[in-house]
Amino acid sequence: MRLRYQLSVAAAFSVLGAGLLAADEGMWLFSNFPARTVAQKYGFQVTGDFLDHLRTSAVRFNNGGTGSFVAADGLLFTNHHVGADCIQKLGSTKADYMKNGFIAKTMAEEQRCPDLEVNVLLKTEDVTSRVTSGIRAETPAAEANQMKKASMSAIEKDCAQATGNRCDVVSLYAGSQYHLYQYKKYTDIRLVMAPEFEIAFFGGDPENFTYPRYNLDITFFRAYEGGKPARVEHYFKWAKQGVKEGDLTFVPGNPGSTGRLMTVTQLEFAGRRTYPLVYRRLSAQIESLQKYMGLGEEQRRIAQENLFGAQNSYKAYSGFLRGLRDKELMEQKRQEERKLRDAIRQDPAKAEKFGKLWDELATAYGSYENFYAQYFLLESGATRGSELFQVARDVVRYAEETRKPNQDRLREYAEAALPSLEQSMYSTAPIHNSMEIAVLEDYFNFAGRELGFSHPAVAAMLDGMRPDEAAKRYVETSKLADVSERKRLAHDPEAVKASKDGMIRLALLLDKHAREVRKKYEDQVEGVVTRAAGSIAQARFAVFGGDEYPDATFTLRLAYGAVRGYQDESGRPVPFATEIGGLYPKVTGKEPFALPASWLKAKSALTPTTHFNFVTTADTHGGNSGSATLNTRGEVVGILFDGNLESLPNRFVYSDKRSRSVHVSSEAILEALRKVYKADRLVKELGF
Repeated sequence: MRLRYQLSVAAAFSVLGAGLLAADEGMWLFSNFPARTVAQKYGFQVTGDFLDHLRTSAVRFNNGGTGSFVAADGLLFTNHHVGADCIQKLGSTKADYMKNGFIAKTMAEEQRCPDLEVNVLLKTEDVTSRVTSGIRAETPAAEANQMKKASMSAIEKDCAQATGNRCDVVSLYAGSQYHLYQYKKYTDIRLVMAPEFEIAFFGGDPENFTYPRYNLDITFFRAYEGGKPARVEHYFKWAKQGVKEGDLTFVPGNPGSTGRLMTVTQLEFAGRRTYPLVYRRLSAQIESLQKYMGLGEEQRRIAQENLFGAQNSYKAYSGFLRGLRDKELMEQKRQEERKLRDAIRQDPAKAEKFGKLWDELATAYGSYENFYAQYFLLESGATRGSELFQVARDVVRYAEETRKPNQDRLREYAEAALPSLEQSMYSTAPIHNSMEIAVLEDYFNFAGRELGFSHPAVAAMLDGMRPDEAAKRYVETSKLADVSERKRLAHDPEAVKASKDGMIRLALLLDKHAREVRKKYEDQVEGVVTRAAGSIAQARFAVFGGDEYPDATFTLRLAYGAVRGYQDESGRPVPFATEIGGLYPKVTGKEPFALPASWLKAKSALTPTTHFNFVTTADTHGGNSGSATLNTRGEVVGILFDGNLESLPNRFVYSDKRSRSVHVSSEAILEALRKVYKADRLVKELGF
């Protein structure tokens, strides 16, 4: 359920009227949580203190997930699949932590992740007036878009310099509002405990996004400051009891992106162009990684996390596409949009102000139709799966962008973004040339098939070579595995231009074409869509009024829902929880239904009736992975790690008929820590 492959298409509002929110729907801003609705339905009063406790104890893992503090000495709790990037990078042929797991017996044994950042939200501020200052109705959309970006970069820089915090300006409600998010940032994150991959992802890809499940998808880290464990005032305590059916739960986390506020034009474009291309790209990448992993055990170890990410995204997109091809779902979206447009037409003033917005969107997406594949393959998705290609692009662009005034830079190279970018760009994580070659060869082949091998960008990158020859030459003539070489080049634009480094040359060859198509997207699509979408949001409020939640933006939200089973499509009841005893009958001894030796050895010691995984109606999405599942006392009763297949169309329309969020039970976690891993130090730190 990870946030691994998000789209660059701006979202616009649907027209679901206020007061029509279904069931436990909502990825709510903490400043606008529907406490009255929760009180009426569940008889529990959500107070300001309760919300503050949740906000200050939850954290964002900047590699695309969520976590939380669970002890005073900076102990962090998240999913194994959120921590897998670090676990993979810390491992080696001699110490395969993905395969064999990891437990630090003492703090001295806790191992530092090479490039992991964790953020705690401190405060938010509405800065809409500052972002939009100077923009008039007659300002061309492309110019207005650039003015907003310049203002956002300036606000972030001022905030970071004044506070020392991480500062991000975030677009909400399709660009009708802009909020400044301030975070306390931790960059010294150390691995404390991780189970074996076989139990963290038991059932593998066949059971991903399904339920019932039996996964111990957990990892513990620790945040350090000044070389010592960080002392934190706010953290979640572990519940003494688990959940029962009907219990109200809360899930604070950072959902990555949703499309519930998209117009019909945008949804149709996504179903016709965006998602199918991403789907094909992921399929090709999976095939190439599996071929590479078939070469030997070391190749398998190196590529395991990369493959998991691609397979996870592939399955997620299959669910998204199913939603977009669902006639009932799409008809619902069309009816909602007609309702809003009819209301606007009946009011001459509103018709004058808002009536042409949908035509503007249609025109923008008509233009986008002609170059979306180029934008995705040359710019937004070009480096997927390749650490070395991403480093090369960052070095090339860092050298150029940091010589520009802050307001003129690409947003990801603005002044306030540089510390986090530099941590990633100068990561000491190992780079494996053999996998890089396999991934690049696949990229060249796929780009050639989709754009044509005669396309100027593809032809330039291949330079007369076969894809396999080009990939090998670029990787094997690169020195970017050396962090000191990255730093030397990043701070010397002339050295970049003159460099003979293979990966730098590749990044330079692509950059001209990528920048051109990016500017085309920002001017012809993003600028128009942002303006129209923001205006549609205003129209929505003008017609329906009421309080709503914005689409997900990888910022902190709060979902709530009941522990509740369901009936599958055949009408069979699906229980709210699985039990540890149900795990062992599924074991075959062969992947993906093999168990690590530690679990086989501990079988007789485990209490078979202990809840393992359970489901709730909480409204969550990719990026929520690792969110603590909390009871009404704000205590940990589980951790979110997935949704079932039926939940994937919730990206566009929420339903709780059969869709569920899937959690690991706090009871199972304790049982495993005590009886499988003998992790007494960790159990004690959790308060037991």
